[in-house]
Amino acid sequence: MGILGALIGQIEPTLAVGSQLDNGMEYRRLLRIARISILNSMTRVLITGCSTGIGRATALLLSEQGYDVVATARDLSTIEDLGVAARLQLDVTDDASVRAAAGEAGEIDVLVNNAGFSVWGPIETVPLTDVADLFDTNVFGVVRTIQAFVPGMRERRHGKVVNVSSAAGRGGGSPFLGWYATTKHAVEVLTEALRYEVGHLGVDVALVEPGAIDTSFAQNRRTAGMGESDYAAMFTTFLDFIASTRATAYPAEDVATVIADVIADQNPRLRWYGSPDAEVIVSSRVEVPDEEIEEAIRRRFGFELRRSPGEAETPCQLGRERAE
Repeated sequence: MGILGALIGQIEPTLAVGSQLDNGMEYRRLLRIARISILNSMTRVLITGCSTGIGRATALLLSEQGYDVVATARDLSTIEDLGVAARLQLDVTDDASVRAAAGEAGEIDVLVNNAGFSVWGPIETVPLTDVADLFDTNVFGVVRTIQAFVPGMRERRHGKVVNVSSAAGRGGGSPFLGWYATTKHAVEVLTEALRYEVGHLGVDVALVEPGAIDTSFAQNRRTAGMGESDYAAMFTTFLDFIASTRATAYPAEDVATVIADVIADQNPRLRWYGSPDAEVIVSSRVEVPDEEIEEAIRRRFGFELRRSPGEAETPCQLGRERAE
């Protein structure tokens, strides 16, 4: 606090003219801004996946707000144009890369886990090699950075971890997004557990859950396991639906603003919606019965159930009949 007071003391004289305006209100406003800027400049934030989309938007916004931003990406050339405090190569799937970045970055006050990608395809046919790659980035990548940076936060009794999840992580199993949603659900669970484990040790942990965001994320996804003809028509319908959601997608800057709010909050809650549609997705999945959700999905995508004569209409109805 002595250092902070000294820094503010250096700035206050330059704002003295403000004390003559609006009975000092303008002076107080400018001083508050200066204090926030100083505090932010003393906060070092490392962000993964800054080459495009949410990570890039977050790096730019936090830098504008005065934070000491360390932007990282697997390909360093993709972030050379970012005007931030530091740019580092970091591949979250590589243990050595994470260790090297942790060594170069120094003490980190806030870790933002944003790096990720998606695999689209049927649960049955997506090759396990693709599934393993997905988990290695979306889940184990988060774990690697947590294990690299949280020990220092815990020892200093100060720090914050912000994990970028997805509304898909709590919005149920959408067809062809099952593997991606599974990884995000895993991030939800491990984040909540970590919050309980280190919250009393001075480390805040929070989730940001975006919905449909207008980024290049769709380009960073794989389509796999589509050789089975039974899924072809259904997948086409699915792609049409995804395209329709992109027409109303929210900008990455909206999610960046939420992440900035989490970082600025002195006592952040666990879950933050990254966009308005995320709240709709999650709340509807929680509040609407499973039978209605399934009916709506099958109607939307044309996945009609084929049943034998006299068979119960839904598994839930069959279970109730047996119970009776």
